[in-house]
Amino acid sequence: MPKHYRPAGKKKEGNAAKYITRTKAVNYLQVSLAIFRKLCILKGVFPRQPKKKVEGNHKTYYHMKDIAFIAHDPLIEKFRQIKVHRKKVKKAIAKKNRDLADRLLNRPPTYKLDRLVLERYPAFVDALRDLDDCLTLVHLFAALPAVDGERVEVKRIHSCRRLSHEWQAYISRTHSLRKTFISVKGIYYQAEVQGQKITWLTPHALQQVLTDDVDFNVMLSFLEFYETLLGFVNFKLYHSINVNYPPILDPRLEALAAELYALCRYISTGSGRVTGNSESDGVKEKESGGAIKEKEDENNKASSKADESELRLAQLQHQLPANEPGALMHLVEESTAIDTDDDETKECKSLFKNLKFYLSREVPRESLLFIIPAFGGTVSWEGEGAPFNEVYEDITHQIVDRPTQSHVFLSREYVQPQWVFDCVNARIILPTEGYLVGRIPPPHLSPFVDNDAEGYIPEYAETIKRLQAAARNEILPLPGDEDLDNSLVTAMMDRTESNEAAEKKMKVGCLFSV
Repeated sequence: MPKHYRPAGKKKEGNAAKYITRTKAVNYLQVSLAIFRKLCILKGVFPRQPKKKVEGNHKTYYHMKDIAFIAHDPLIEKFRQIKVHRKKVKKAIAKKNRDLADRLLNRPPTYKLDRLVLERYPAFVDALRDLDDCLTLVHLFAALPAVDGERVEVKRIHSCRRLSHEWQAYISRTHSLRKTFISVKGIYYQAEVQGQKITWLTPHALQQVLTDDVDFNVMLSFLEFYETLLGFVNFKLYHSINVNYPPILDPRLEALAAELYALCRYISTGSGRVTGNSESDGVKEKESGGAIKEKEDENNKASSKADESELRLAQLQHQLPANEPGALMHLVEESTAIDTDDDETKECKSLFKNLKFYLSREVPRESLLFIIPAFGGTVSWEGEGAPFNEVYEDITHQIVDRPTQSHVFLSREYVQPQWVFDCVNARIILPTEGYLVGRIPPPHLSPFVDNDAEGYIPEYAETIKRLQAAARNEILPLPGDEDLDNSLVTAMMDRTESNEAAEKKMKVGCLFSV
């Protein structure tokens, strides 16, 4: 008998025992292919690439331990109950037993994904590291039109908008935003939360069209898990700043599609502060996913009214601003707690300090309402509910994107929206000469590219370096032919000196008043 002889029917060894094809896995679990895909997405199971593919290169392989992991999960039994429930409803409708069908439809089997979040992310930092795709997908669905009869439910879009607004409110309140970049795909953001850099992409504020070449069933499976994950992350972050979660929104503001404004008003009031010990917080953390779902059900019931539903859908379809900035301004108010911010957070907090912005109706409003308060600025807009109108005398900058203006105020500067993004990336107040209305602005440089590593430094990047050195009173030698760079640096030095003189004057005034 050979040394490695294995009789037929004995236990398999090697790759044949470690890996299983997708067809055999579906038959082993006794579920459909769609349910198998959904289980793999929710459990975080992905295909493997064994060194030796026993049954051919044209098949998809999974690890046998992962399939056994899915087989023992209680979620698979819930999906089987849902399948049986659908058959009962179909049978009742076929027998014309409408009462039984209605009773079954009103009591469908439900499940929660709270346990899976704790299972896949034992530590909170693990969830933060895996938050990039979550935020991108949630912001993508938040920008879709909320229309009944489409492939995406209206309540799912409202839930995504609420979660994205809660995340933006926290980032703005803690001044955690670090980088931003406008691209063809959308607007990239990068924030630093508890030492972890999180980057996500938001689509432009345009009318989105649902195409037929996208498998929305797979995307909705990912979204189902990401909604629960982001709800847990927001819960933890809100409690870190002593704010209760989930927030209780004003129904009137919520009906006007001003969820972020209502959310931030809740945070700014004293009723949103956390009361209780750490044990109760632990219980709330375990039940936060369920509380999120219950709050969604309450919002859906409230939106069932005809007038409120029409108003909500109309504003979402026309992409009217949903995150009104009034609450964001409340978020950036000085906290009475001990200042524990690091140097970078303090720098971001004071970038737009003592500056007041006014947004015209043609600029990307939602993005600017998120960025400007995150860096210490005060912002208003053209529309109902704004903190101040266009004729307010203390406005320092008006963001416009039209070549001509009906009326011009000499006490403020009119700049293009790119100026705000470039100032954020450079961490200094750039001169506005190159961003005036009607001019072609300088190149919009990406902060995610390392020019030294790429071996090419753009000309405008060198100019920004000189401006940064001038802001730190470290004047670099300038070439004699670059008059534009010299003028920009001179303007930066004059601006720095004027700011220092204004601060000294304020201190002297305070001493005399005392």
